[in-house]
Amino acid sequence: MININGTYISGNNITITKNRVIIDGVDVTPDSKVITITVDGNIDEINADYCQKILVNGNVRSITATSGDIECKEVSGDIKTTSGDIECENVCGSVNTTSGDVKCGNVTGNVKTLSGDIRHK
Repeated sequence: MININGTYISGNNITITKNRVIIDGVDVTPDSKVITITVDGNIDEINADYCQKILVNGNVRSITATSGDIECKEVSGDIKTTSGDIECENVCGSVNTTSGDVKCGNVTGNVKTLSGDIRHK
């Protein structure tokens, strides 16, 4: 189940572009300009140009965000954000943020940040 600013929706793929929230091809954009996404369960992928926070309480294949903090448990692919902190449990791919801190458990790929700290849980 996906929670966007308090509204619950089902789906597998989330895309946020130009302040529009699309889940599995359906526009579910909230009225608020601040977008927070919480996924309780598993999801394929999340792509966001801006989201204040993305929280995945389950498994996700990949997360890409231009701006926003990311917190997740199990990732079977990569996590990437340009501006935001990343906190994760286990990542089978790489973790990359240009401007932000990374706090993670096991990562099979690379962990990289240009301006931030990297901490192992």
